[in-house]
Amino acid sequence: MKGSIQIDKERCKGCVLCIDFCPEDCIRLSEELNLKGYFVVVFDDGKGCTACRSCALMCPEVAIEVSKS
Repeated sequence: MKGSIQIDKERCKGCVLCIDFCPEDCIRLSEELNLKGYFVVVFDDGKGCTACRSCALMCPEVAIEVSKS
C-alpha cells in the first residue's frame, strides 16, 4: 500500500521526530523556513511511503496528515 503525507509547515517546528521514526526515510529536513523561523520537514514521495503513520503519531505539533493511495 502506498501512502502520502501532508505537512502543515506553519505548525512544524523542525524537531525531526518524524524523520527519526519513519521506517522508509520518506521525510527530510529542508532549508525552507516557516513564518516562525523554524526549518520545516518535507515529504519525499519517491521513497515508498507505506502509510504506517509513525510520523503523524510522533509529531508533537500534530502537523502531519497521512493518506493512503
